[in-house]
Amino acid sequence: MNTTSINPKVDRRDGKLAMAHFYVAFIALAIGGLAGLLQTLVRSGKFELPSWTGYYQILTIHGVVLGLVLTTFFIMGFQLSLVSKTSGTLTDKQRKTGWIGFWTMTIGTVMAAIMILTNQASVLYTFYAPLQAHALFYLGLTLVIVGSWIDGAAIIMAYSSWRKANPGKPSPLLTFMSLVNTLMWIVATIGVAATVLFQLLPWSLGLVERVDVLVSRTLFWYFGHPLVYFWLLPAYMAWYAIVPKIIGGKIFSDSLARMSFILFLLFSIPVGFHHQLMEPGIDPAWKFLQVILTFLVVIPSLMTAFSLFATFEMFGRSKGSTGLFGWVKKLPWGDARFAVPFIGMLAFIPAGAGGLVNASHQLNQVVHNTIWVTGHFHLTLATSVVLTFFGISYWLVPHLTGRVLTKAMNKLAIIQGIVWAIGMTFMSGAMHAAGLLGAPRRSSFSTYGGSEQAAEWIPYQVAQAVGGSILFLGIILMLYIFINLAFFAPKGEEEFPVGEVADAAEKTPMVFENWKLWLGITVLLILFAYTIPFIDMIENAPIGSKGYKFF
Repeated sequence: MNTTSINPKVDRRDGKLAMAHFYVAFIALAIGGLAGLLQTLVRSGKFELPSWTGYYQILTIHGVVLGLVLTTFFIMGFQLSLVSKTSGTLTDKQRKTGWIGFWTMTIGTVMAAIMILTNQASVLYTFYAPLQAHALFYLGLTLVIVGSWIDGAAIIMAYSSWRKANPGKPSPLLTFMSLVNTLMWIVATIGVAATVLFQLLPWSLGLVERVDVLVSRTLFWYFGHPLVYFWLLPAYMAWYAIVPKIIGGKIFSDSLARMSFILFLLFSIPVGFHHQLMEPGIDPAWKFLQVILTFLVVIPSLMTAFSLFATFEMFGRSKGSTGLFGWVKKLPWGDARFAVPFIGMLAFIPAGAGGLVNASHQLNQVVHNTIWVTGHFHLTLATSVVLTFFGISYWLVPHLTGRVLTKAMNKLAIIQGIVWAIGMTFMSGAMHAAGLLGAPRRSSFSTYGGSEQAAEWIPYQVAQAVGGSILFLGIILMLYIFINLAFFAPKGEEEFPVGEVADAAEKTPMVFENWKLWLGITVLLILFAYTIPFIDMIENAPIGSKGYKFF
């Protein structure tokens, strides 16, 4: 990785832009976390919501605020800080573009939030038609996406500036990774933008009476699965290029890191049908093709696991460790910047295994629409990704605010990570178990008329409430740490750790910077996977569905 242009410190003006994103993200964590706690309590059957709110309103708040708002704001703030650090301070134009993106996203978030809070958009995180929300909800989501594109434009501009100033050199690794994730996000969000602008918005305004449900779901999942990787890749950025520096080691391979990110760009988008395996109206052959493409995404994940543990072992061996697992003892377990993301890495092992179950045509029939899927979701996003985001915050927030992570906050951060792991073990474990017994997702507490099968689920739902309560305690701890690091920690210089590549690593080939090639292959794969099924859907389309509002 080229290190000549790395700034010792992120410019304060760029830091303010990144921190603005983080403030919104952590407000979202507080609101979405409270909604999540209420959900688990209601599902236990031991608690009832007040009359002025409903379960599905709370569920929509939880999903939209944590799944879309927290993640998008945190990721964009993080990537802007990475680019500023590794490719040089943003120009005035790039920074202004970032601010326009931030305010566009914020306005959109407020619009969507008002509609949910006034119970005019209780359509859940996936906002599936024919459930119909108020037009302002769809418009708000559109502004969030457009704002993220404008943020992404600032990242693309910064990358282009670096390439012009450094012809023939590979771009800084973290800038490269930020660019890949931004490009993947832009290509993926075209799907959800299309369904919102051309289907759901005219339909909610009454300009058209009916909507094609299958087309809208297909366009949503064209976006919905790469969305998972949009969340995951910033965690991979930290695992590949920042954690090695924190532990005192070197990046195992720059080329392998870039290769895995390119593979995510290629294979994460044309796989949406594996969320629609039980959906009628899609030819099974096309579902089969997308299942194969889904399993190809496993390859860069395994490459990441190999690279990470190779880095850890190389570091341990350099410190004199012997035996098969002697290197484990040499890792800095007392450093929250490492320990908390490491818990996230471990959680990704069962999370990834559950993902393979969901993507398999036969096994998916067992778990489809059960709370198993929700358990998987909470291991991937709410554990692997979110704990890594917390680990990033522990050093990035004080770096950007000119403060330091104190020993007391470091200790509290480790406790926070452990509390989170315990809470998630209870909650996600109970969700997986109840799902295998057939407990549905997206449903409030019900005994289903005294059904014997439903009675089997209730102890697991109580366990989910126990886990949810512990997790909420973890959220309170995280918010306390964030506020301390942003406003009250002692003034000082906190390191922005950027790893260097191991001396023995191979030279990075320039082919990774050939965007015409990689974007061209991406477009071809998408066209291959979606063109014929889409033509088939439109040619054989039913009359469509009217809108329904159950709230």
